[in-house]
Amino acid sequence: MKKLLLGIITGVSVVNATAQELSIDAMIRPRFEYRNGFQDVALDGAEGSAFVSQRSSLLVGYKDSKISAFLDFQDVSVWGDRPQLARDGGDTFRVNQAWAEIQLGKGWSTKVGRQTISYDDQRIFGALGWAQQQRTHDAGILRYKTSSLKLDAGFAFNQNAERNADGGQTANGGNIFVASGPAVPLFQYKAMQYLHVNNKFSDNFSGSFLFINNTFQDVGSESVAGVDTAGLNSRQTTGVYGDYKQGKFGLTGSAYYQFGEVGSNELSAFQASLNGTYKVGETLKLIGLGAEILSGDDNGTDDGEIDSFFPLFGTNHKFNGYQDFFFVGRHANTVGLIDVNAKAVFKTGKSSSFIPAIHYFSAAKTPSGVDSYLGTAIDLVFKQKINSYANVIVGYSQSFLDSDFADGRAGGEADDIQNWGWVMLTIKPNLFKWKKPVAEPAK
Repeated sequence: MKKLLLGIITGVSVVNATAQELSIDAMIRPRFEYRNGFQDVALDGAEGSAFVSQRSSLLVGYKDSKISAFLDFQDVSVWGDRPQLARDGGDTFRVNQAWAEIQLGKGWSTKVGRQTISYDDQRIFGALGWAQQQRTHDAGILRYKTSSLKLDAGFAFNQNAERNADGGQTANGGNIFVASGPAVPLFQYKAMQYLHVNNKFSDNFSGSFLFINNTFQDVGSESVAGVDTAGLNSRQTTGVYGDYKQGKFGLTGSAYYQFGEVGSNELSAFQASLNGTYKVGETLKLIGLGAEILSGDDNGTDDGEIDSFFPLFGTNHKFNGYQDFFFVGRHANTVGLIDVNAKAVFKTGKSSSFIPAIHYFSAAKTPSGVDSYLGTAIDLVFKQKINSYANVIVGYSQSFLDSDFADGRAGGEADDIQNWGWVMLTIKPNLFKWKKPVAEPAK
C-alpha cells in the first residue's frame, strides 16, 4: 500500500511539473450538391441528382512536453439516409483519427495510430480534405526534426481480421497460411514503407524527396485445402518536390517515377508538374499558370506492361479540375493526362474572394489515329468568411468534353452539358480549451 501511494504521489508530482494543453473542437460541414457530371460522365437524357451530405466531427487534442494525442470522432451521412426514429445511426460513425506522438529527445519522435498523412502539395500523400470522410492510414511514423530538416519514415501493415498465431486461418479443420487482407489494388495496400525528407535550403527555397513501397494483395488464383490464396505484388513511387518564392513570384514543381508490378504486369510510369504564381495587387490578388503530365498507356495491359502513372493517396480533387473525371477512383491504366491550366484570385470584399480556373486536357499517349484532346473544364469558386470559425463556399464547374472520350466514359451517348454545382457551410468552433503551465519549483 505504501508503495502504491508513493507511486501515485510521484506520478501526480510529475504531471504537475509538466505543461499541459487540452482542446476540444467541433466541426459541422453540410454540403449541397447538384451533379450532372461529377466523377462519372452523365448520359444524355439522364436526370441530374441533388443531395446534402454532412461531416460532423468532435476533435480532441492533448499535448504535454512528452506526448501529443488526437482523437477525431466523425460521422458522415446524407440528409435523409436514416429514419427520423432510427434506433441507431448505421455504420456512418467512426473514429476517423486516433494517434499519439511521443517525443524521444533531440528532435526525434514517433507518431502511431490512425492518422492522415500529408506532404508537400498533397499530390502523392494528402488528407483529402474535400471528401466528407477524408483519407486516413493505420501507420507508425518515426520522425526527426531540426530547424531546417524534417525526416519521416513510415510503416504500415494491414489485415482485415484477427488471425491465428501461425498467420493462418482455420479451413477444413486445419490451419493453413493465407495471405489475407485487403485486395483493392489502387488504394488499400497490404503493407507500406516510405521515407519523406524535406529541407529548407534558404528563406526562398525548400525541397523534398519521397520514396514509397506499397505491397498489394492479388486476387486469389490458387487453392489450398479448398481455400483461395493470393499472392502479393509491390509498386514503388519515388520523386522530388520543390517550392521557390521570390518577392511576388512563386514556383512549385514535382517529378515522380513509378516502377514495380501491378498484378502480373510490369510498371514503368512518370509524373511531372510545374506551376507558377504572381501576386498582382489589391483586387486581382494572384494569377497562376501550370502544367502537369501523368504518363499513359495506349493499349492498357495487353502487352503485360503498364506505363500509366497513378497518384496513389493524394488529394486528387485539388488537381485536374474539380469535376474529378481523372484519377479519383477512375482513369487508372489508361491514356494518362496532360493538364494545362490557369487560375486567378480576385478579392471581392473585406472577407470574400472569387477564384476562376480553366483546364485544357489531352491524353499523354493514344493509339494511332485517335485524337488526343479530351476536353476543357471551367471551375468557379466564391468564398465568404462569416467569422473566425465559419465560412461558406459556393462552386460551379462545367466541362466541355470530347465526344469520343465522353461517350466511352459514359458507356453510351453522353450529355452535351456536364456540370456540377455546390454550396458548403463549414462551422468549426472551439468548445473548450485548457492550458496548465509548468509548476514553479519549490523554494
